[in-house]
Amino acid sequence: MGQNNVPFWESKTLEEMSSKEWESLCDGCGRCCLLKIEDWDTSEVFLTRLSCHLLDKETCRCRDYPNRHKVVEDCVSISPKKVRSLSWLPESCAYRRVDDGRGLAWWHPLLSGSSKTVFEAGISVQGWARCESTVAPDDFHRYIINDFDAD
Repeated sequence: MGQNNVPFWESKTLEEMSSKEWESLCDGCGRCCLLKIEDWDTSEVFLTRLSCHLLDKETCRCRDYPNRHKVVEDCVSISPKKVRSLSWLPESCAYRRVDDGRGLAWWHPLLSGSSKTVFEAGISVQGWARCESTVAPDDFHRYIINDFDAD
């Protein structure tokens, strides 16, 4: 809790959060670990149901979070600036919700007290994401999804 027993996500901007607060704001849905395909001609970004090979599809957490940028060259770090600029970041993302002033959803672990509510609410990629390493790169386009957003 922050000042006057107000939760930090209600009393601080994304930029004001400590590293520990920032990390705890991640709901663990795994959506940012889904591969995106960019059309080089139009710059349009398409979301796929293919996950990074480092994503543990049961827990929806990175298997090597501290070293992810060394292992996955194009791993995207979510920052306040990127929360505001990444079009593919889902509306359900806690970072986006807090930045938009919508607060956390009922299923967020900071409110529910359990990481399981993210899975129970159907917010995570658990159970339907497929690891990129099991698909030939020429077939990635077959895994494009229209939308995966729940709010």
